[in-house]
Amino acid sequence: MVKVKSVASIRQSGVATLVLFALLVVGLGVTTPSRAELDLQGRVAGPMPSLAPMLEQVTPAVVNIAVVKSQRLPESFNFFGGPSGEPPVRRSRGAGSGVVVDAEQGHIITNHHVVTGADTISVALQDGRVFEAELIGSDERTDIALLQVDADDLQALSFVSADDYRVGDYVVAIGNPFGIGQTVTSGIISALGRAGINNENYEDFIQTDAAINVGNSGGALVDLNGRLVGINTAIISGSGTNSGVGFAVPANMVSTVMGHLIRDGEVRRGQIGVIIRDHTPVLEEGLGLGAEQGALIMQIAPDSPAARAGLQVSDLVVAIEGQPVASSRDLRNAVGLAGVGRELTLSVIRDGRARDVVVAIPGDGSAIADNSGGDADQGRDLNDNRFFGALLDETSDGVRVANIDQRSPAFAAGLRPGDMITSFNRQPVDTLSDINELINAEPRVMALTVERDGQQILVIMP
Repeated sequence: MVKVKSVASIRQSGVATLVLFALLVVGLGVTTPSRAELDLQGRVAGPMPSLAPMLEQVTPAVVNIAVVKSQRLPESFNFFGGPSGEPPVRRSRGAGSGVVVDAEQGHIITNHHVVTGADTISVALQDGRVFEAELIGSDERTDIALLQVDADDLQALSFVSADDYRVGDYVVAIGNPFGIGQTVTSGIISALGRAGINNENYEDFIQTDAAINVGNSGGALVDLNGRLVGINTAIISGSGTNSGVGFAVPANMVSTVMGHLIRDGEVRRGQIGVIIRDHTPVLEEGLGLGAEQGALIMQIAPDSPAARAGLQVSDLVVAIEGQPVASSRDLRNAVGLAGVGRELTLSVIRDGRARDVVVAIPGDGSAIADNSGGDADQGRDLNDNRFFGALLDETSDGVRVANIDQRSPAFAAGLRPGDMITSFNRQPVDTLSDINELINAEPRVMALTVERDGQQILVIMP
């Protein structure tokens, strides 16, 4: 803490007076601007960088959404009784945001959770006009909904390609936080491809530290050129308010879902009938497939599109329609959002060789699942014919799983009683000795191919 002495105390000490004078002299010297500083001040005196010109073009396309929902109260609330003895109805109001994406058609994108269950939806534009909106369609699993308004002189945002932004790019979030009105915040793209917030959903989120709060849902995340990067949809927060971790559905996914909603009013998801998991460098050490990432096929349903196309267990999918597949999520999203009645070209690696397989998608469903198996460790020795909690039996047909502890790593990984083990890390096995020899090599990964009810299944042990 800086203390200022009185004049009297300074006079009592010539040294103090000298020190104070010296400080004043130094201070005067510092405050005298140099020629370089004067030049800098001249340059700074011009217009400062600002987002205002871009925002003036963009913000009219971001709208405030108000919804009214009705909910019948439980019988316990029916003390006086409603008309005709029916339980009373409680009306609740909610607020969110939306983005005009097609000015001619009056199409507005928002979040599914903003409008689901709404009796009425109204849209307020920046110029003060308010319109009733029609819900064209909604998709819970991507949290995207499409509205339509009958309005003239709308302004729409254009979508930006996923190839045009990177982690570290500046972005701006525009929405209606807490229902207080249109608000702008800024930040950067913190990460791409975020998933796991809700494993049932189709997720490929853009993460940003631009402030996103309640009411921002359905609002725009734009780049510095005013193009739509994504639709703000979720945050991670212990308090329910911004903590610097917000998520937006990327524009390319929004565009795909919007096409489904315009055409069908819903997303009719494709399925090919496989169970898959992420391929990793550690798995590659054991399997030697020829790539360190992709979607590894663990199981194929009989008479499924995948089976009819000729896909096989242990095939590694590395691309779909020419787009790289780095994980099981990539394949799941691509197939699920491709829609039905299409043919998709999957690039796979089989036995170290690349090949293309064309798969036809005839119907609905979501038969693609991620099966990551268990991660417990109960040793690697095949003592007493037990293998990670599975009792193995050597028969004339090969090695069979005779019994299994349902709490064991083997059960968690996917082994079941009656499974016939045909290979271990792609090496054929016929006897318990074959398996023991491979275990004694202490592989980092143990991948078993088993036959079950006429199907081949890949089981990855911990």
